Amino acid sequence: MSDAGTSMRTESDGALVVARGLRKQYPVAAGFFGRSTLAVHALDGVDLAIRAGETLGVVGESGCGKSTLGRCLLRLVEPTAGEVRFDGRDVLALAPREMRRMRREMQIIFQDPYASLNPRMRVGAIVAEGLEVHGLAQGAAKRERVERLLAQVGLAAEVIDRYPHEFSGGQRQRIGIARALAVGPRFIVADEPVSALDLSIQAQVLNLLMDLQEQMGLTYLFISHDLRVVEHISHRVAVMYLGRIVEQAPREALYANPRHPYTRALLSAVPVADPRRRPERIPLGGDVPSPLHPPSGCAFHPRCPFAEPRCRTETPALISGAGGHAVACHVFPAPTE
Repeated sequence: MSDAGTSMRTESDGALVVARGLRKQYPVAAGFFGRSTLAVHALDGVDLAIRAGETLGVVGESGCGKSTLGRCLLRLVEPTAGEVRFDGRDVLALAPREMRRMRREMQIIFQDPYASLNPRMRVGAIVAEGLEVHGLAQGAAKRERVERLLAQVGLAAEVIDRYPHEFSGGQRQRIGIARALAVGPRFIVADEPVSALDLSIQAQVLNLLMDLQEQMGLTYLFISHDLRVVEHISHRVAVMYLGRIVEQAPREALYANPRHPYTRALLSAVPVADPRRRPERIPLGGDVPSPLHPPSGCAFHPRCPFAEPRCRTETPALISGAGGHAVACHVFPAPTE
C-alpha cells in the first residue's frame, strides 16, 4: 500500500465519517446513441476522515467541489465512484429504506437562508417536518419539541406561527439550524452557512454552531471560501483545488506553516487588521482551469510559480507528514518534524 493509502487508513481509524477515492462527474454533452462525451470533474479522488465531535473546515475557490463533496457525503448527490462510510456503515450500499433511517444521523445547513425555507410554511411546520417524516413526535409533544429547538438556537417560542419573510437573514439561518437539529443528527454539513450574512451576524451564528457542538457532541463538515471564518470554527482544515484536496492539517499547523503553494496564495490574500503585519502577496497567474478539461499532472501547475517539469506529468499524492499535516505537492512535501 502507498504512503497515502497508509496515511488514510491510520487517520480513518475510529472516525465517524470516512470518504475514500470519492469521485463525481457531471455529463454535459452526449454523442451518438446518447453516450456521454464530455463531463465536469467535480470531485477527483477525495480521501478524508472526520472524527466524532470535531469540525473539518473545507476551503477553496468557487467551483473547486466543496459543496459537491458535502452532498456526496450525505448521498444527496450520488458519487460516480468511491466509498463513503458513516460510523462504519457503507452509506452508498444502503437500500432506500435504510438510507431514510440514516438521514436522521446526517443533516445539512444550506448557504442561502432565504431560498432554503419554504415561504408558504410557518416556522413551526418547517422545523417539525423532520419530526413528522421520521415519526418522532405528534400533537402537543411535537409543538413542545419545536419550541425547545427554537429556544436552543436563540429564538422565542412565539415565532412558531410566523412565516420566513418576517425574519432577518440571521434569524432565518437560525431556523435552518433548528430544522437540521430536529431529528437529533450526529453529523452536519454546514455549506457556507454564514456567507450571506452581515459580519456581526456571522459571528453570532458561528458562536451558536460552536456552542451547539459542545452541548450535543456534533460533528461538522464546515464549507467556506473565507479562511478567517474557517480558522475560527475548525479543528482541522482541508484545502481543495479543482476537485482534489491539496493540503490538510490541524488548524494551527496549516495557518502557521502552509506548505502547498495554493494554500500560501490563499492565505497571503487574507486581509490583516494590523498595518504593521502585511504578508507578501503571492499572485497567481492565469485562471482556474476548466473542470471539463483538467490539466494533466498536478492540476495547479499552470498557475504555480514553483512548478517543475514533473508537475506537468505526475499527479502528486496526498501524503501525510508530522502531526497529521498532509500535502499533495512535488516541490513542497509535508513536514517531517
